[in-house]
Amino acid sequence: MKKITLFTVLLLLGIGALASSQKAYHIQLKMTDMKDSLVYLCHYYGKGRPTIFITDSTKMDHNGVAVFDSKDTAFVGGIYIILLGDKERTNFEVLLNRGDDIGITATKSKLPDGVKFKNSPENERFEEYVDYLKGFSKEQEKLKDELKTATTKADTDAVIKKSTESSKVLTKYRRDYSNAHPGTLLSSIFNAMEVPEVPEGPHVLEDGVTKDSTFAYRYYKKHYWDGFNFKDDRLIYTPLYDPRIEEYMTKLVLPWPDSMEKECDYLLAKARGTKDVFHYTLWWLTHNVENSKVMGMDEVFVYLVENYYMKGDAFWLTNDELSKYLDRAQKITPNVIGNLAPEIKLQNIITKKEESLLGTKAKYTVVVFYSPNCGHCQHEMPGLDSLYNEVLKAKGVKMYTVATEGDEKAITDFITKYKIGEWTNTWDPEHTSDYHNKYDVYSTPTIYILDEKKIIRGKRLDHTNIGGVIDMLEKKKDKLKDKGATKTKE
Repeated sequence: MKKITLFTVLLLLGIGALASSQKAYHIQLKMTDMKDSLVYLCHYYGKGRPTIFITDSTKMDHNGVAVFDSKDTAFVGGIYIILLGDKERTNFEVLLNRGDDIGITATKSKLPDGVKFKNSPENERFEEYVDYLKGFSKEQEKLKDELKTATTKADTDAVIKKSTESSKVLTKYRRDYSNAHPGTLLSSIFNAMEVPEVPEGPHVLEDGVTKDSTFAYRYYKKHYWDGFNFKDDRLIYTPLYDPRIEEYMTKLVLPWPDSMEKECDYLLAKARGTKDVFHYTLWWLTHNVENSKVMGMDEVFVYLVENYYMKGDAFWLTNDELSKYLDRAQKITPNVIGNLAPEIKLQNIITKKEESLLGTKAKYTVVVFYSPNCGHCQHEMPGLDSLYNEVLKAKGVKMYTVATEGDEKAITDFITKYKIGEWTNTWDPEHTSDYHNKYDVYSTPTIYILDEKKIIRGKRLDHTNIGGVIDMLEKKKDKLKDKGATKTKE
């Protein structure tokens, strides 16, 4: 698939009729003011514009007629874009289902208005919806102007009430359409766009008195996917899914490994049995945790690889592509938070003695992989040194550094410059420890926190959050002590 970019963003949703035909689609396009030009049929894939993909291309004849004709067995339908091959990239959207045989007449100078359809009542109704949206947008713009000129709270409240009522009318329009045309593409799209309406309160806990402060969140999350048909692959060929799954996973799901893994299973179970919805869901979830800056998400990546990729669910990957996921998970697994840290025994660059990481006696050990030539490391080290002297040292923390490159002089000069000689500073001149793989060191600085038992408690940190992680760990210890003391008294 070729990726192309457009610069206008207009979300127009449409409908296509289910039809039985050997052909995936047959479209005859007649442009009244163009001829002898390239024209493209494009589609969305999960995301909205500017990212769309070319499905098909053809050329208009001297009468301005272009024909798209396909027997693609993988075609399922969705929101498609007719893109005219000129520098202005003029375009309009059309709703397609497998088996559609439709005619389209349009005038470039009038686009996106004035598009006429033949043998496609769904697209005709779609145009009616587009016209309705134009009126709705004008009304909303008028209300925005009224809000700007509102001088009192009463005026503001009145405008907000009008806007809310107008939105309810739009929602009713979509729901009425879905009820009148069940199973159609636009009905599926309208249902997928539904946002949970939290019942008005007050909401209280079981005691009937205490206010339930989390009711709105829990209700919204519980009903978030009520209208989305995970069994309809056509929805992936619209701009709807990506922003919806992003909102759900990044704003409604707690960023803890256990919670993320549970929600991944929940969404993938809903999509199970489809081709495109399952594909996109597994891809999105994996990409999200693999690139997350939230500590602990690498555990979720390993979980997905072990429970889905290794079990053959990533059906779109070649063997070589699958091997890359397996290899990545294998490298991450030993240093997932909660695991015992892998042992490394390296030479102390100052004393020349062997230093065992697991043999380091400390309440917490901060492990720093760095390069003396790394600009980010040079920026990070003064912050680490200040944090150690002002906070960490008093808490029983020891620092264990590993220089990942540089000769002996470069490393010792770095240690002297940044005044970290008190730390345990090591290197691996013979390259025998394999710390790169054991600790997944593919960039510097890479920083870990180990507890007294050398269990990994934090990773991918910097001087701004190390103290916070240790404070959190201390609070957890105190809570466990309090619970233990309470049980003993009982």
